[in-house]
Amino acid sequence: MTEPAAALTVFVVDDDASVRDSLALLLSLNGHATAVFASAEDFLAAARPDWAGCAVVDIRMPGMDGLALLGAMKERGIALPAVIVTAHGDVASARAAFKGDAVDFLEKPFEEAALLAAVEACFARERRRLASGHEERRRNASLESLSAREREVLDLLLQGLHNRDVAERFGISPRTVEVHKARILAKLGAKNVVDLIRLLNRT
Repeated sequence: MTEPAAALTVFVVDDDASVRDSLALLLSLNGHATAVFASAEDFLAAARPDWAGCAVVDIRMPGMDGLALLGAMKERGIALPAVIVTAHGDVASARAAFKGDAVDFLEKPFEEAALLAAVEACFARERRRLASGHEERRRNASLESLSAREREVLDLLLQGLHNRDVAERFGISPRTVEVHKARILAKLGAKNVVDLIRLLNRT
């Protein structure tokens, strides 16, 4: 499952008001929701871990610069992918941006198509992250639905024990273990034990 595009926002962080306005206009005309910030500090003060979309960040700003902002976002668990933009690009800055996990590095003035393509690349990464988070929440909810005995049986099945071994461990019949296993598979949406192992080890 992926989040709808409408749920994704482009967060523009640039100290130049004219740049903020032009980027917001360009993005809005191409169907993207936007939010603008005049500094890295303003962005961090407002940011929430559940924000979804991407950040378009200038490098050179008064106070905290764009590269430092990438580090602060990572420390605070703000998982937005970012595009770095700058009028003063150099190899060292580009290297630092990509080391900070930026999706793209654009030198001003850049083509509108280049920015839009970078935003789409960010959104593609963001949709994968959101889908992964949804799957993890679904899996955790399924595990929580297991009874205490089903959890015990699951643990032994994941260790590679057969029904008879599990039955001996708990002093129950192999048939009862089979019933527990069937319920576990149904609750977790797995076809067999191999599928169960794959499901629970998926990142």
